[in-house]
Parts: sequence; C-alpha cells; structure tokens
Amino acid sequence: MSVHGAHGPGGERGHASVRTYITVAVILAIVTALEFGVIYIRQLTPILVPLLLVMSAAKFALVALFFMHLRYDARTLSTLFVGPLVIAAALGISLITMAGAFLVFGR
Repeated sequence: MSVHGAHGPGGERGHASVRTYITVAVILAIVTALEFGVIYIRQLTPILVPLLLVMSAAKFALVALFFMHLRYDARTLSTLFVGPLVIAAALGISLITMAGAFLVFGR
C-alpha cells in the first residue's frame, strides 16, 4: 500500500511511497557524487572540510528521517535522537577547532 502523506487510523501520518524512497536515494547518490567532485576543485580547498561536513550531515539527516523512519515517529522520539546528536557534533567540531586541525581561515 502506497500512502504519501495520508493519515492512517488514529490520525497518524502514513509512511512515504516507494517513489519518495527512490527520490531520496537519488538525492543521496547525487550528494555523494558532489562529495567526490569537490575534492578535485582546488578553489574549494580553504572550505573543503566544512563543505564535506555539511554534505555528510545532510546525507545523515536524509537517511535518519526517511530510511530510519524518524520522520514518521512521534516528535518526542525525534527530539531525543536529534538533540544529543547536535550536542555531540558541536562538541566534536569545537574540539577539532581547538586542536587547530579544522582551521578554515587560518590563525
């Protein structure tokens, strides 16, 4: 049964259609190709690491929302998953920055 945004019994939203999952998979493939492509563009060298981090975070978000079905779970469960993830990412980026391995603009 393919329901795209339809409401099921009890008012909850149904899962996405097969077409939606294929669209997300195509977007993931395109972003992956872009990740490989930006490595070879020398003008992007100063912002390469942040650019790759943003693209990989976008891919993670798509995978978590659609293929792990977080988009269709209760908002509380999504918050419990995303909240600590944001804190861990901020902590990781701050630690990398303090060590000097993540300098975008230099010192």
